[in-house]
Amino acid sequence: MAEEQEAVVEEQEAVVKETGAVKKGLGDAGAIVKEGIVASLKGVSEIEAEIVSLARNTVANTLQATGDVATESLNVTTSVIKGAVQATEEMGSGVIMGTKSVAKGIIMGVSDVGGDLVTAAGQTTRGAVQTASEVGLDVAMVARRTVDGILEATTEVGGNVEKVAEKAVVGAIEAAGNIGKTATIAVTDILVGVAGGMKDVLNAVLPKPKEKEE
Repeated sequence: MAEEQEAVVEEQEAVVKETGAVKKGLGDAGAIVKEGIVASLKGVSEIEAEIVSLARNTVANTLQATGDVATESLNVTTSVIKGAVQATEEMGSGVIMGTKSVAKGIIMGVSDVGGDLVTAAGQTTRGAVQTASEVGLDVAMVARRTVDGILEATTEVGGNVEKVAEKAVVGAIEAAGNIGKTATIAVTDILVGVAGGMKDVLNAVLPKPKEKEE
């Protein structure tokens, strides 16, 4: 009888040890994944910061070199955002996230040299949407990421977020309108949250179906 009880106790102890080992293993697995994700996100943040810095310095330096911020900012911002979208095409659609960082850098660069943020915002979204269409990327997603970057930068530099947001959204929708009805609907839908209370603005730039039919 004593031997049987000892055997039962030993079996229970083995189960407890095994269960503990499994739990520890699961804990280790969770820790490994957690640490990997944190490290990856840190890496992504560093890359995004580098892209912002690259775009910012490129825009600011180019505009300073031309000596004509008011005139050249349109050309420079368009050129930079197009380069970013084209890079996305070459590197894969996953890099589409980078358009936000580039847009942010553009606005900060324009701000550094005292340029017009509102005008730059509209030109940046137009260039992004147009180029996204040309290279076959998700136009709506590019528009959203671009607007997100513009608004983030505007907030950080203390610009007029409302006016910049309006111009950015209008620029994106107008560019989509040149592409087609499907693009216009997709871009409008994804930017509705950004537009907030700008229904009048959206109505003004959206194509009128009845007028198109006549």
